[in-house]
Amino acid sequence: MAYRSNDIFIDEIVASCSGDIRGALRALLLVNEQLETELARLYAAVGQSGMLERGGEPLH
Repeated sequence: MAYRSNDIFIDEIVASCSGDIRGALRALLLVNEQLETELARLYAAVGQSGMLERGGEPLH
C-alpha cells in the first residue's frame, strides 16, 4: 500500500501550497536541489577522508 501513502503525502504537499500544484512542484524541486547539494558535500567529505579508498561502502 505504498502507493496509497504516497497519495496522502502528495495531497499534504499540495495542500501546504494552498492547492497550487505548480507551487508544490517548485517547492519539491527546491528541496531536491538542496538534498543533491548536501549529498555532494557528503561525497566530498568521504572522498577527503579516504573512506572510499579503504573499501568503505558508497553513500548512494
